[in-house]
Amino acid sequence: MELEASLLERVRDFESLSRWERSQLGRDLRSTGLSYGEIMELIPVNKSTLATWCRDVRLTEEQVAEIAVRRASSQRGIPRDTQRKRREAVRKLRRIAEDRLPSLVSDPIWLAGTVLYWAEGSKTRNQLRLANTDPNALRLFISWVRGYLDPEASFSIQLHLHHGNDELAAREHWRRELGLRTANFHRTYVKPRGTGHRKNHLPHGVRTVKVRRCGDMWQTAMAWVEALHAHLGLSTSD
Repeated sequence: MELEASLLERVRDFESLSRWERSQLGRDLRSTGLSYGEIMELIPVNKSTLATWCRDVRLTEEQVAEIAVRRASSQRGIPRDTQRKRREAVRKLRRIAEDRLPSLVSDPIWLAGTVLYWAEGSKTRNQLRLANTDPNALRLFISWVRGYLDPEASFSIQLHLHHGNDELAAREHWRRELGLRTANFHRTYVKPRGTGHRKNHLPHGVRTVKVRRCGDMWQTAMAWVEALHAHLGLSTSD
């Protein structure tokens, strides 16, 4: 079954969606006539959660019949590959990223940003984010994303604070330091009193800067990291 480009884009950006956006995506996928199993091949969600999201979605008789046909075909050994187009798109993105390496490797800002992400960035699929206590590192990350991945990229921030930190002051501090006046904040994690051994608590905490709707950007960033690794002749083997 072919899905609309807008739906595929939301599937690709699933990890960066809010809880409500994820549930709405599940409902929209169900409304197209996909079975729960087919939806679970597209997005990482368990069946009970999906059933809760879609409890009010009613399929037409034609959609139910089509699901039965697809299920029977699969059982007869006809493979389904709902992610084929996405895999092809990812391969293309990574080839383009690798082809750009020779023109980028002499750019000090690109090189610094890529090494920073290599060392400190998230390696979780489709989550382009960096956690740090140094505003200079986070500003470099933001500049790198906007300069080489997407000039219109939008960001969100999450704070990790110690008990007793002023959360409102910390939010204002990081909005100002990072130049992200309109950035949304995720729920702040506050480390309870008496846990850990650190005594010099950071007054504004540790912050994670996340890029929203970043599936393609994450793929490009990881392709750059791997290509740079090869370019420098580094090896993980002894």
